[in-house]
Amino acid sequence: MKTTEQGLPLAVKVDPAELHRDPSQLAGELLRLCQRAAARAGLARRKQMEAAGMSAAALAATGLPTEAEVARQEIVEEQDYDTEPQSWLRTV
Repeated sequence: MKTTEQGLPLAVKVDPAELHRDPSQLAGELLRLCQRAAARAGLARRKQMEAAGMSAAALAATGLPTEAEVARQEIVEEQDYDTEPQSWLRTV
């Protein structure tokens, strides 16, 4: 899967075996991966701005997630779904 920085999917490659899964589960997994991609891209953008010398106050005003926020979101996601997604999908 390839997404924009906002998490919008640009390309999705589906293994034929995965097409036998429940469509709502597959769609939910795609959505989760898009959200994860957006959070990680936002964190990467924040780190670039920080490295460029942007102040902490200005960074906070951007609304971009911190490393702790992204980690917390991923932990909650793992707890909500109890196990790792059983999928061929990988974040990029």
